[in-house]
Amino acid sequence: METKLANPAPLGLMGFGMTTILLNIHNAGWFPVGSMVLAMGIFYGGVAQVIAGIMEFKKGNTFGLTAFASYGLFWLTLAGLILLPKMGLADPTPHAFMGWYLFLWGLFTLFMFFGTLRGSLVLRFIFGSLTVLFFLLALRDWLGSEAIGRLAGYEGIVCGASACYLAMAEVLEEQYGRKILPVG
Repeated sequence: METKLANPAPLGLMGFGMTTILLNIHNAGWFPVGSMVLAMGIFYGGVAQVIAGIMEFKKGNTFGLTAFASYGLFWLTLAGLILLPKMGLADPTPHAFMGWYLFLWGLFTLFMFFGTLRGSLVLRFIFGSLTVLFFLLALRDWLGSEAIGRLAGYEGIVCGASACYLAMAEVLEEQYGRKILPVG
């Protein structure tokens, strides 16, 4: 008898979505990065997504494993980039070099986007908008442009909200045995 495994995607999507919204509220200029964003980045954006990735591995889903584990580790490295200098363990990363970090994540996300082309419209939107977000953030750091940073913030809020939407669509579909929220 085969054991039915729970769908880990909603956990990973909510960890990604809520953390992305909070950080991008900061990028939009509404409040500074503080312990709330860092804690969300470490625990919900980071640890919860890594756990979801490991659960996707158990289900045999290479895309889910790669996406959730990678973005979970993104959040952990981002928190480390902020915290290590504050703890006196490393020098702060210069903005121009931070741009390359974000650019590489954008490139990774672009390739992951191609993996969504057979998925739902919402999943394609999440990865497409995340690709744009990473490239906007890289440009912000390379050019030192506050305006691009604010634009990225608003775009990131939409990206994060779309991940939360897909998470809830999947939870409700499983709970009710039918599609409740359209995902295309």
